[in-house]
Parts: sequence; structure tokens; C-alpha cells
Amino acid sequence: MRARHLATLAAGCALALGGCGDTLQDQPIAHNLLEGLVAAPFPVYWLGGSFRGLAITEVARDPSGAFSVRYGDCVVGGQGTCVSPVRVVTSPDNSFVPGAGTIHDTKPVRGVVSLVAQRGTTIEIPTGGVVVDIYAETPRLARAAARTAVPINAPGAPEARLPGPLPDTGFGERPLASQTPLPPRALR
Repeated sequence: MRARHLATLAAGCALALGGCGDTLQDQPIAHNLLEGLVAAPFPVYWLGGSFRGLAITEVARDPSGAFSVRYGDCVVGGQGTCVSPVRVVTSPDNSFVPGAGTIHDTKPVRGVVSLVAQRGTTIEIPTGGVVVDIYAETPRLARAAARTAVPINAPGAPEARLPGPLPDTGFGERPLASQTPLPPRALR
């Protein structure tokens, strides 16, 4: 009888402790994804291998050529729709500032006039030939990320002055690879 109670107690403890584990089963970011950031033909900003205890949980490149680095597990959503504590997006199209049509403030961030929206949780920084977008769970986290962001593939230091925005690079005028038809070829 005593052995049965101990077995029940052990099973209960295992269930309780299992509930505390990370059910998302984070996987390390593949080196080839980070190498893609380093090999990009424009500066790609990130916050380092981890930021305020948040590990990189996703690195992605979208069809427009923008790179996204996500830190921390989803606080809202899940697979396919994830809002993480911090996400840094670097877009090579410096003619397009995503929140320019919404209610926002402009504030200097590291020497560059930047757009601050969503009550301070979104900061968009036009710097050099890119636009760096920071999306964070709180305004404090967004400001800290804006102070920390550096290019992974170019010289830079946290809190250092950022280069001012360059004139429109014309990136948005070039079609994406997926929009360019293949050249005609003879049928056989």
C-alpha cells in the first residue's frame, strides 16, 4: 500500500513539474540562417545572440528581402502568428517607412529622427540605406532594443550614433525575383 502511495505521489510530482516546462521546445537557430544575415548586401541589425535573457527564437527573410530576428517565445499566438517580446526587422527599402501613415511621434534615436508608434512599442529608424523596425512588448523594452541594435555584418556599437538616412536607394522600384518572369526558351 505504501509503495502505491509513493508511486502516485511521484506521478503527481512529475505531472506538476512537467507543466512548468517550456512546451514550445525551442530549437537552436541554424548557423546558415545567421550566415545569411552576415552575407546580406546591406547592414542587417540585431541585438546580439541574446537580449535581456531572451534568446533568438527565429531568423527569417521575407520575399521583399527584409530580415527579421525574433527574441523570446511567443507572448501571443503561436506557430504561424507569433508576437514575441522583441523583434527587429531590417528592410533594404529605405523609401518605405511602414508606420508613416499612422498616428505616431517622431523622436531622435541615436542621432536619427525616428518614428515612434503604438504607444512606444514600435520604433522605426531610417539609418543609412535601410529602415530598422523594432517591435516590442513594452515601450521600455523597445527603447532598450533601439539603444542596443547593431549591424551583424558591419562595424557598429550599442548606443553609438547611427548613420543618417541616405536618399532613396530605389530598392522599391526594382521587381522582386519572384516578380521577374523567366526568359522565353524554345520548346523541344
